[in-house]
Amino acid sequence: MKPFISTKVYGFFNYALGIVMILSPWLFGFKDQHGASFLMPLYLGWLQLVMAIFSKHEWGFIKIFPVSMHCFIDIIVGSFLFASPFVYAYTDMIFIPQLLFGAILFLLGIFVQGSPVTSEPTHVFKDGLMEHTADIDEPMSH
Repeated sequence: MKPFISTKVYGFFNYALGIVMILSPWLFGFKDQHGASFLMPLYLGWLQLVMAIFSKHEWGFIKIFPVSMHCFIDIIVGSFLFASPFVYAYTDMIFIPQLLFGAILFLLGIFVQGSPVTSEPTHVFKDGLMEHTADIDEPMSH
């Protein structure tokens, strides 16, 4: 399947999702909880904001972090956040926001243009950081 989410839309969603994740304990009424149910959206929301600031997309400010790497981390973080209510056994407290945030991050990471899952791979460094052909070892003979 081809990626259909532009990096411009992705950049906006990075900031929006990060802010909503940070505010989610107060927005969804679980600010009195403790442990993973309270901390996971906070930590991962801040991670999302920091990655958005440093990403090489239209909304990035510092533009150091490749979009493909950001997408890959979103897939991992989304999977982790989606599974966290079951792994940390807080499904009896609150779990719908974490499931939604995890699913959104996972799907954004897969379907953004430049995602390592749905796009052709590109090299970040020209010639793979090779400075000259003497860096290549001779093939070993058997």
